[in-house]
Order: sequence, then C-alpha cells, then structure tokens
Amino acid sequence: MRDAANGAAFLTAAEAALGAPVELLSGEEEGRLSFLGAVAELDPDRGPFLVVDIGGGSTEFVVGTAEPEGVVSVDVGCVRLTERFIHSDPPRPEELSAALSVTEAYLDDVARELPLAADARLMVGLAGTVSTVAAVEIGLPDYDRARIHHFHLTREAVEDVFRTLATENRADRIANPGLAESRADVIVGGCCVLVAVMRYFGLPELLVSESDILDGMARSLLATLSRR
Repeated sequence: MRDAANGAAFLTAAEAALGAPVELLSGEEEGRLSFLGAVAELDPDRGPFLVVDIGGGSTEFVVGTAEPEGVVSVDVGCVRLTERFIHSDPPRPEELSAALSVTEAYLDDVARELPLAADARLMVGLAGTVSTVAAVEIGLPDYDRARIHHFHLTREAVEDVFRTLATENRADRIANPGLAESRADVIVGGCCVLVAVMRYFGLPELLVSESDILDGMARSLLATLSRR
C-alpha cells in the first residue's frame, strides 16, 4: 500500500466501504507497534532485543529493551522477492542467489542506520514466514499457537527448512506438515529474508513470537486512553 500508485484511491474506497477513517502506517510506526507486541511478555534482562518483522513487501528491524530505541524499514519481503526473482518451480539457484544478494544489500543499510542491532542479545522473529518455518521444523499438521509462540528456532534449523522448501516444487512443498497451501508460493522468498538476516548478524537462534503488531496496537491504544 505504501508503494502503490493508486494507494490514495484505495484508501478512499476503503473508508467509504468501512464507514470509518483508515490510517496507513509508516514502516517506522509498523515496526514500533510490532516491537511493543513482541516484547511485552519477555523479561527485559534478556534484552536488548532485535525484533524482525518479515512482511510481504517490507521487513522492519527494531532494537530496544522495554521500548524501541531504533527502527528501520526496508523494501524486502516474501511477496516482493518472489515477484522480482523467483519464477521457476522449484526456484533455480541463480534466482535464490539474486534474492539473497538483494536482501544482504539492504542489510548493509540496516547495519549502518541501526548500529544498535549489533548489540542485541536476542532476535525475536514475527509474522507468517517465521511462524511457518517454525511449524515446518516442528512438523505441525495443524496450527498450534501454544507450540509456536516462543519456540526457539536455531539458525541450523532455518537453513535446513530453507534447503528443503527451496529445492522442492510447489506440489511437494505443500506436503510438508506446517506449511499452509496459501503460503506455498511465497515461503521461499520469505526464507531468503530470514536466512539472510541470521547469516548477516551471525545469530545462532531466534525466538518466535505470535504476539505482534495487533498486540502492540492494542497496548498503544490502552496507553493512550490511560493518559486521558
């Protein structure tokens, strides 16, 4: 939506359909709210945290402990990388290499603009790509929040799931327990982002969080109401 040429027209139509104002969040605000949701249940002594929210068109990086201290949003996501680079089934090595290389170039920007990321003690991963990789690693036949939320996902496991999904065609990919068919077309692109992030920052593992931007938005609204 932030990139769409007809974004303003869509928002006008959405407001008319909903009968209520519609606010388009900036990448920085999206990251801030995701952070508030992701760390709410975590012990601050485990921080500072690097919260990584892999979306469809962008990925947000947020560093902080109780509150976000720095936010960077970059234009890589599971849908964007898939549309730009992944056109074969299964993906060709050069397609995967291109997706990884572009992500790494954006991570140079993250490291420059968010130097605090180098001091993070724990990475917290959000959104569908991370949850799906965790579900495939566990082998969940059906979604189970209790088993995914706060699951420790090692870099080795992420690399293993990536190798599996990236070398299978779509028909074989959807046979993996934990992978919803609706995500089968974009999961490899999302894995490219996740793998690149863990490699770049040398992270041995991440903590999966099913608490994210919606939880952060609720907390932010409650805080605003309590100040009135």
